Amino acid sequence: MRYAYFPGCVAQGACKELHTATMAISKALDIELIELKKAACCGSGTYKEDSQLLEDTVNARNIALAESLNLPLLTHCSTCQGVIGHVDERLKEAQQNNPDYLEKVNGFLEKENCSPYQGTTQVKHILWALVGDYGLDALKAKVVKPLTGLKCASFYGCYLLRSQKNLPFDNPFNPQSMENMFIALGATPVYYDGRIKCCGWPLSSYATEQSFRMAGKNLLDAINQGADCIVTPCPLCHLNLDSRQPEVAKLLNQKLDLPILHLPQLVGLALGIEPQKLGLNNHVVSTQKIMEKLQKKAVINQL
Repeated sequence: MRYAYFPGCVAQGACKELHTATMAISKALDIELIELKKAACCGSGTYKEDSQLLEDTVNARNIALAESLNLPLLTHCSTCQGVIGHVDERLKEAQQNNPDYLEKVNGFLEKENCSPYQGTTQVKHILWALVGDYGLDALKAKVVKPLTGLKCASFYGCYLLRSQKNLPFDNPFNPQSMENMFIALGATPVYYDGRIKCCGWPLSSYATEQSFRMAGKNLLDAINQGADCIVTPCPLCHLNLDSRQPEVAKLLNQKLDLPILHLPQLVGLALGIEPQKLGLNNHVVSTQKIMEKLQKKAVINQL
């Protein structure tokens, strides 16, 4: 399996552990990633506030980079997936119904000596790649350290679920792909209302208190349902739920202390990859109690 890898900005900056974990599990699963080093930021939905044409042109170029390799474009960020995936849908529709618009987009790419958008590939989040391409049975066969007893609460990210018109492998209002993956890895899924809601990140720059209250509600909801951790396929959700969790706890005047894992980190633990190689020591909220629970369970299973 080979993909044109779109790392995104956050995994190369504030959440470098996501890039580290993605590369680690790809190697363990024999998935080849060709990094698109010339790719630009997807804009995380902000470009279209000024110009839809700008968002489409920037991301048409990103998709064209993958097309030039004749590979699917792989993301590991719900926001990147939502933005680039929706642009891909829109431009494929333009091929059929509004070719003049697509010609305008490609005209800008031509001026920059970039390959034109052709609509010949797919934009695919690593979650969809693991579920749909690799397959959960094949993933389960690679598990060497089952996550037995670990109660995992998913946090999909709203961009992943509802930005695109067509959502492969799942239902945007009642998704099960992450929960099914937890089971394949040996963990126990925890269902709670917040798993398909917004983390509050989009509000954080201008309505910080409201953002923190949204994050806090989701965190408390997961804690009350018995979760040992939240697992998210979106680094922006991770930032609001992990790095800002101490501020959220202070605002709510409640103890939270709920570890937040990137999806590739959870997969990596089950594949037997050392926690440090997955960047689990880089989080604001310590992941140590997760390691201790898994270690304790492994000892019990050996008795």
